[in-house]
Amino acid sequence: MTTRTGKRKRWLVGVSLLCALAVVTAAVVLIRQYQQEWRTTSFSVQEGWRASQVYEEADKALSVPEGTTKKAAERAARTGELKLPAAAKGNPEGYFYPAVYTVRSKTTPTSLLKSMSKRARERHAAAGARDYDTLTIASVIQAEANTPEDMAKVSRVIQNRLKRDMPLQMDSTINYALGRSTLKTSHADTRLNSPYNTYRHKGLPPSPINNPGPEAIKAAQHPTPGNWLYFVTVKPGDTRFTDDYAQHEKWVEEFNKEQAKGTS
Repeated sequence: MTTRTGKRKRWLVGVSLLCALAVVTAAVVLIRQYQQEWRTTSFSVQEGWRASQVYEEADKALSVPEGTTKKAAERAARTGELKLPAAAKGNPEGYFYPAVYTVRSKTTPTSLLKSMSKRARERHAAAGARDYDTLTIASVIQAEANTPEDMAKVSRVIQNRLKRDMPLQMDSTINYALGRSTLKTSHADTRLNSPYNTYRHKGLPPSPINNPGPEAIKAAQHPTPGNWLYFVTVKPGDTRFTDDYAQHEKWVEEFNKEQAKGTS
């Protein structure tokens, strides 16, 4: 009897240990799953990023194949999930608001895009910028100027040119059409057959050319008073404005000299 009782006790102890081990293992698995589900990373959209840049960086942040987020955006825009205004004609450019977004394990390209477009609608509405043209102007300002002061002056140049029925002649819109970023625009570039070529076509480009931040949106609504029609950034931190074309040409020559220094 004693031997049998001892064996039974050892068996019960063994079973208890196995049960305890199973409980611990299950708990560890659940904890890991919980941590995995709630682990977060940050995805930051920079002011002035084009939609193409947003797609590229989102693919990386979500660890999905290249082109996945772009396809998701096209589908979401087509189905109305991004809630774009009619004026956008299904083009989400300008509606991926520059901000920091939280990415979790369950975040999908579509859910991330919807978060960005929702943030854009909220921020645009809060700023009173519900008009599509305002957003388009803000995107050009964002691409052409770096400081709030210069942004407000560029805004005035755009307004003055529109009022005079002059072409905007913004290099940034050509860069957008060509999918590049450069300070050098050639004569051949200005002959580009694209609705985004504001040398060739008067008025605003057909859509925003990037996702502008709050300062650019503010500048689009509140341009600095002035008669300026031309501006050129001779070198970083030195943007000059004038309504005199001859003076503008002199400054352009200075700009070209500064550019030559950088390539010599």
